[in-house]
Amino acid sequence: MSSHGERSRTAFVFAGGGSFGAIHVGMLHSLASRGITADMVVGSSVGALNGAYYAGNPTLEGIRRLDAIWRGLRRNDVFPLSWRTIVSFLYRRDFLVGSGALRQLVDENLGYRNLQDAKLPVHIVATDILTGGTVVMSEGPAVEAIIASAAIPGVFAPIHFNGLYLADGAVSSDTPITVAVARGARRLIVLPTGYACALQKPPAGAVANVLHALTLLVSRQLMNELQGLDHSIDYFVVPPLCPLTGSPYDFSRASELIERAAMSTDAWLSEGGLDHPRVHAQLSTHKHLH
Repeated sequence: MSSHGERSRTAFVFAGGGSFGAIHVGMLHSLASRGITADMVVGSSVGALNGAYYAGNPTLEGIRRLDAIWRGLRRNDVFPLSWRTIVSFLYRRDFLVGSGALRQLVDENLGYRNLQDAKLPVHIVATDILTGGTVVMSEGPAVEAIIASAAIPGVFAPIHFNGLYLADGAVSSDTPITVAVARGARRLIVLPTGYACALQKPPAGAVANVLHALTLLVSRQLMNELQGLDHSIDYFVVPPLCPLTGSPYDFSRASELIERAAMSTDAWLSEGGLDHPRVHAQLSTHKHLH
């Protein structure tokens, strides 16, 4: 059993989105500066990383540390590609990138070893790659859970954990609304990353295209899950950045994304965003005319 006691009521739900995960940091800055906190955290993919970090230190100081990590990230800290890895992928392996760099990044920065040791209850969502089922990890090794949740099929190898082969939560339920409700949340504050809604052409490169497709999938799943919720559940969707260009494979824009998201969330809160539950117009499929 978890050491966190009674079922919690307000959940922060962190969606996936590759390098667009920097947007979560700006949202958290804005929420925390107004004293808005969670009783539990649910996250998937990059949302598992950010959610687990927040659950370990759910304070402005903790968010500032997460901010510094994101601003210092480079692509090779997560996706260390080289000609050797590409050749190896083509001839010998069923995945493109080893998870060692991401594992080291999480291990060096997380601050606790097991999920049940976090200051807030944290639930990490991954996918059983053999069945497509959703797997929720609430106890046990935190690094393993985060790496499993972020293991994009074809890019990272599935993580063998507790007898299962686990991969990115986006394949089953990337924004795990129903997981939060099943764990007792009655009020959800959803932190999406959104998707690049203002592109004129697809991103360049295979991994960039996989990640872009996943962000589209995430938005669709999120809408479907929210629309299916019982009316007794209040939810609030922090508006994703729009218009948004770039690639969720590009880590060079973290500072810009953090700052835009903080300003956007400040404006949303000032306009009474938390006074109007069950609004999610920003998530609808759309495009921008050029």
